[in-house]
Amino acid sequence: MSGRTGSSRPVHLRRALRGVGPTALAALAFCFGGLSVGTAWVVARHLREDARETSRLFARVIAGLSDPRSDAATGALLDLATQVRDFGIPIAITDTTGAVVASENAPDDARRDDARLRAWAATLDHVNAPIVQPGNGTIHYGSLPIARRLTLLAVFQGIVLVFLAGLAGLAYRTQLASARDRLWVAMARESAHQLGTPLMSLTGWVAQLREQPAASPGGADVAAHLEADVERLERVARRFERIGRPARREAVRLGATAERVVRYFEPRLPTRATPVQLSLVAPGVGPTIQGDPVLVEWAIEALVKNAIDALSGRGGRVQVVVEEAGRLARVSVRDDGPGVSADVRTRLFEPGVTSKTGGWGIGLALTRRIVEHQHDGRIHYRAANPGAEFILEFPLPPPGAIPAPAERG
Repeated sequence: MSGRTGSSRPVHLRRALRGVGPTALAALAFCFGGLSVGTAWVVARHLREDARETSRLFARVIAGLSDPRSDAATGALLDLATQVRDFGIPIAITDTTGAVVASENAPDDARRDDARLRAWAATLDHVNAPIVQPGNGTIHYGSLPIARRLTLLAVFQGIVLVFLAGLAGLAYRTQLASARDRLWVAMARESAHQLGTPLMSLTGWVAQLREQPAASPGGADVAAHLEADVERLERVARRFERIGRPARREAVRLGATAERVVRYFEPRLPTRATPVQLSLVAPGVGPTIQGDPVLVEWAIEALVKNAIDALSGRGGRVQVVVEEAGRLARVSVRDDGPGVSADVRTRLFEPGVTSKTGGWGIGLALTRRIVEHQHDGRIHYRAANPGAEFILEFPLPPPGAIPAPAERG
């Protein structure tokens, strides 16, 4: 059986990224480069302004301290305090006992009492190491407001970088998935082409058996079985031809489609040592969706075959349920087999994942492609006790939006 796993992830993002190519990624890289250049320019501008203002402040302080007038030094220090306040530098001066004797740019809540002011001064030491003046006290100071803004800008830039890196990785994985899908499409079409020759040969043998029934005892029964298998092979060939092409938009009656699948498998079920029972619960021929009749039947058939294979050698029951759930049409296929191992559940409908010894592991991958990519539906896996259950969900069109069902092709 192909890998049965948990519910499938939303495909909208993957669909959007299918068109993301080198040009789009280059545009994103250009935008990020522009953001980096802009950030560097802002940082350089602020550093130049800070250097200019600091130099002016230093010159004024030196000039005041060098002035022989007695009040010049005091004016220089007052000018220094004014500049600190204007710069917005948080600063606190404590005496030898730890009491705050002066502060600038403290938050309002810290000014309410001495305990809060001391606690605020202590937080500044986490930003810059305090300056200790033996015998006088300690200076505690923080960073410029612009430094905090630049830190936030750097954090934002890092978030953008991580987002772009994740987007680039997801786009790369999507491109790989698209290339893998193209390979599956090519294989499917080649398989349909290769089926043509044996189909023609089988058709000739069926015709000969019918024309000469006396020459082969039991030939009529053999011809009937061969004819059914020829019809089956022709239907398989038509299915493979549809892979990679736009899905048809016709009326598809899910009840009738599920009934055809069940009728096909019923005479081919094990009936002796390990019998398998197959049943259908459906509200008549409906509900009716808009889609490709051949591909929808293929999706349902793949799930039923998976369930039957899960019961191989042990027997059990398979139940197919067709119903409406709000604006969704739902087809559920449930078996009471061994279920799905945990290691397989982690790989959701990936091509090549199978727990069968002779399987290719493409049944559920194709089912997912049919339901999600070509019919805007969803496929879910639900663990049963015992067994497993797969659920196909198709959107129901508005009443009167689709014509009457067409003949299957």
